[in-house]
Amino acid sequence: MVLDTGSELSWLQCNTTQRDRPAFDPTRSVSYTPVACSSPTCTTQTQDFSIPASCDARNLCHAVLSYADASSSEGNLAFDNFTIAGSKFPGTIFGCMDSGSTTNPEEDSKTTGLMGMNRGSLSFISQMGFKKFSYCISASDLSGILLFGDSNYTWLLPLNYTPLIQISTPLPYFNRVAYTVQLEGIKVSENLLQLPKSIFEPDHTGAGQTMVDSGTQFTFLLSPAYTALRNEFINQTGGILRVLEDPDFVFQGAFDLCFRVPLNSTGLPELPAVSLVFRGAQITLSGARLLYRVPGEIRGSDAVHCLTFGNSELLGMEAYIIGHHHQQNVWMEFDLEKSRIGVAQVQCDLAGQRFGIRH
Repeated sequence: MVLDTGSELSWLQCNTTQRDRPAFDPTRSVSYTPVACSSPTCTTQTQDFSIPASCDARNLCHAVLSYADASSSEGNLAFDNFTIAGSKFPGTIFGCMDSGSTTNPEEDSKTTGLMGMNRGSLSFISQMGFKKFSYCISASDLSGILLFGDSNYTWLLPLNYTPLIQISTPLPYFNRVAYTVQLEGIKVSENLLQLPKSIFEPDHTGAGQTMVDSGTQFTFLLSPAYTALRNEFINQTGGILRVLEDPDFVFQGAFDLCFRVPLNSTGLPELPAVSLVFRGAQITLSGARLLYRVPGEIRGSDAVHCLTFGNSELLGMEAYIIGHHHQQNVWMEFDLEKSRIGVAQVQCDLAGQRFGIRH
C-alpha cells in the first residue's frame, strides 16, 4: 500500500479482472462486510471527503476519491480485519475499489492500494488510535521504515519540531485534516529569497496552506515563491547548468525549469543547496534531490533534468505541498498528541538496520 499522509480513506484494489496489478478479493474473506449507505459511517464519517459519499444501486456506501496528481479511485466502503506487524485491528473501515484512473500506471501496477494517514476520522492512524507515527523514506530502492506508536530512538539526531497549524473555522480552500505546517522561507545556498511573510500564510479563504504529503511525488509552491526560487536557482547555476530552452516542454504540467545534462557526464555538477525553512525546523535539499532526470527525454546528446519544485497554480492548486521526494533521508515524526512534526536528516537504510530491518 502507498503510505499517504495527504489523504484519509485507506483502500485496496478489488477489481480482480485486471491481471496487471495485485488485488484483494472480498469474496474470499469471511469477515468482509460492506457499509450500508444509511449507516452513520457513510452519512457522517465521510464528511471530509472532497466528493460526498453516495448510495449505489445495492444501497451500499459508494465513494469517489480524487488526488492532487489528478488520479482517482472509486468503489465501496467496507469493514474487515487488518493485521499489521502482528497487531490486529478488527472492523477497520476501508475502500474496496473497482475502478479509477491513474497518471502513473507503471508505479500503480506495483501496489494493491493506499494507506490514508491524515487527521480525518477514517484514516488508518485515527482508526488504529495511535498518537504518534514516524517514517523514513530511502533515497534509493532500499527499504524505508514505518513506525506506529512511540519508540525509544535516542540514537537519532535530536529532532527539530515544527507545530501543526490548525484553523477551527471552516474555510473553503483550507484542508482541516491535512498535516499543515508554517513555511517561513526558502534559501538557495545561504541566500534567503526576498519574499513577504504573507505569501506563506493562508488567506481569508484558506488558500495557501503548506501540507506535508507523502502521497505526492515532488514539491509544489505558489507562483510568487516558485518564480523567486526559479530565478535564484538559474542565477546560481548559470555557469554549471544549461537551461532547456523549450517553452513547449513542461514536465507533468507544472515543472517548467529543466536543464540539458550531457549523457556522457559522470553525474550532476555541484549544485547550490535549497532549504525549506519552517517554524522551528528546516529541511535542506542537495544534489539528486534537486534535479530529476525525465525518463525517455533526450535532446541531442543530452538528458533532460527538471527542478523538483513545481508551480502549484499550473495544476490549479492553491497550496504549498511538500512531497515525498523531498522527505527522502529525513526522519519524519508525526506527533498527534503534541500537534507537531519532528524532522532530522538521517540515512534511512541505516536507520532501518538500527531497528533490525534487513533489506
